[in-house]
Amino acid sequence: MLLSVHRKIGIRLTAGLVLVTALVAGYWYATHSEVTALASAAQVPSCLLPPELPAASHPGMVWVPPGRFEMGDDRYPEEGPIHTTRVTGFWMDRTEVTNAQFSEFVKATGYVSQAERPVDATLYPDLPAFMRQPGAVVFSQPAHVKDRGDLSQWWQYTPGAQWRHPGGTSTHIQGRGQFPVVTVTYEDALAYARWKGRSLPSEAQWEWAARAAQALAAKDHDQPHGANTWQGVFPVLNSADDGFVGLAPVGCYAPNALGLFDMLGNVWELTRDVYTANHRPVSDSVKSLDPDASGVRNPQMRQRVIKGGSFLCSPDYCMRYRSGSRQPQEEDLGTSHLGFRTVLEAAGP
Repeated sequence: MLLSVHRKIGIRLTAGLVLVTALVAGYWYATHSEVTALASAAQVPSCLLPPELPAASHPGMVWVPPGRFEMGDDRYPEEGPIHTTRVTGFWMDRTEVTNAQFSEFVKATGYVSQAERPVDATLYPDLPAFMRQPGAVVFSQPAHVKDRGDLSQWWQYTPGAQWRHPGGTSTHIQGRGQFPVVTVTYEDALAYARWKGRSLPSEAQWEWAARAAQALAAKDHDQPHGANTWQGVFPVLNSADDGFVGLAPVGCYAPNALGLFDMLGNVWELTRDVYTANHRPVSDSVKSLDPDASGVRNPQMRQRVIKGGSFLCSPDYCMRYRSGSRQPQEEDLGTSHLGFRTVLEAAGP
């Protein structure tokens, strides 16, 4: 479900896009200098992951057994129709890929992320000059809003925003190696996965893993208590009942039954599947009418399915903290709400 709002500024802003103003109660970067000063003076939060088994076949990953389930949901139109899906077994990262892990990849390969490169003007000839600069989409929490249909009140394309500086040039990830890497694109995530000898999960793999390989775990419509989501009135008030106002380090909440952390909330996660407006065959698919998403920079740019919601998802605005939820994400647009994890298709334990 796509709206045309903000086509003039040329950014696609999905519901649940990440909050990047770094307050001390869990924020790891700031968009205002006074908040930056507070954050730098505060201790950066971290969480201790439980130890792995000494004989783990693939360190940092857990086994997701094969299964058959009814994929999809009925909360938003793009989530249906619910349909029977079979998944073979695979290994999955137990956490979202972190800043520290992505840093190792960059150090080893010299990789330059898409948010660090100028925008291809031939793809976006109508973009204003500042939006052709390297950068990413950043959330800035407003004190009040006039109309929640006007997403420009809290979303901005920010030149200089990239994985090392997720909120812009005045922000950084120093000391935040345990936080999920964000402002990465599909190309960035795929490059990391290939470097590890892995791939990105399919939408079906991701959804099955988020359900902890439990076929009857589909109707998880309530706001999860053991996840990083938004409590309060979005986007002006977050009570932080879950312990964080913004992005959390990986592993701060209990894992699901498979041992996977943060499958719901915290950051949206990329999959390898090309986005269609619903689960019907492409030829039967119709244009999405998602009231929580705005226009895209380039309607011809391919989009990928993202899953799981983020810490901006709330009952009063974005109920996408569910295994069956899904949204489109432009392949080449870095956003500070979005991370990823990898999968390995290999024999089980």
